[in-house]
Amino acid sequence: MADLQSTEAATWRDYKELTKPNVVLLMILTSAIGMFMAVPGMVPLDVLILGNLGIALSAGAAAAVNHLVDQRIDLQMARTHNRPIATGRLSNTQATVFAMIMGGLGMTILMVFINPLTAWLTLASLLGYAFVYTMFLKRATPQNIVIGGLAGAAPPLLGWTAVTGEIHGHALLLVLIIFAWTPPHFWALAIHRREEYAAVGIPMLPVTHGVAFTKLQILLYTIIMFLITLLPYATRMSGPLYLLGAVVLGLGFLYWAVELMRGKNANAPMETFKYSITYLMALFVVMLVDHYLFPVSTL
Repeated sequence: MADLQSTEAATWRDYKELTKPNVVLLMILTSAIGMFMAVPGMVPLDVLILGNLGIALSAGAAAAVNHLVDQRIDLQMARTHNRPIATGRLSNTQATVFAMIMGGLGMTILMVFINPLTAWLTLASLLGYAFVYTMFLKRATPQNIVIGGLAGAAPPLLGWTAVTGEIHGHALLLVLIIFAWTPPHFWALAIHRREEYAAVGIPMLPVTHGVAFTKLQILLYTIIMFLITLLPYATRMSGPLYLLGAVVLGLGFLYWAVELMRGKNANAPMETFKYSITYLMALFVVMLVDHYLFPVSTL
C-alpha cells in the first residue's frame, strides 16, 4: 500500500501511539504479576526490569505492525481514523523500521538477559498477534477474537517463565483467565462499533451473527470466565482474599453482561467494555496482594 502524504511532521507522540501504550501497560501489569506469582518472595530486580522491558518492546513492535496492516480500515473508523499511519504522519517505511528496531531490541534483551524460553514464547505471541490475527484471522472469521486472543493472553506466562525458566500449570491458568476474558471484553466494543466494522468488511460477531446473538455469547463467556477465575483458589494457587475479589468483581461483570442482554441501556456496550478493563486490572492486583498476605502453595 502506498504511503499517505501528510503536511504534519512526525513527533515522538506518533511513535508512542504506534505502540498502543495503554494496551501494552495492561500487558505489562499482567506480566509483572505473573513474575511475582512465580516466587514466594521478591522477583530479582534485573529480571523484573529487563524482562518486562523486553516483553513491552516486543508488544510495541506487534502493535506497530497492527497499525501498518490496518491503516486502510483505521482511516474509515471513528475510533482509529487519527492514527499516525492512517493519517500519513508516519510513513510505512518509518513504521516498519521502528517496529523492526523495537522487536529486535526486545528479543535481544530477552534472549541475552532473561532466557531463551521466554524469548521464543514472546516471539510466538508477537507473530500470533501481528500476523496470524491481524493479517488473517481478523478478516477471515467471526471467531477471530477468540482464536487470536491466545496471543494477547500470553504475558502472565512470559512473566512466569522469565523468573523460573519453565512453564507451570499455574502460569497456564493465568493465561486461561485472560483468554476467557478477551471475547466478552472485545465483543462489547464490537457491538458499539458494529456499523463501522460492517462498513470496512471486518466479520466481527455482531456483524455476522447480529447483536442479540453476540450479547448471549458475552453472557455465556462471562459465566465461563467467572468459573475459571475461581480455579486459582480451587488449585491452592491463591487464598481467601483472591476468592472474595474474584467473586465480587465477577458478579460486577455478570451484572453488565445481563444489562447488555436486557437491552434497555444504550450505553451498556461501552460501559461493559470499560468495566472489563478495570475488572482485569483489579483481579490481578487482588491476586498479587493475596499471594503475599495469604501464601497457600509451595511452587
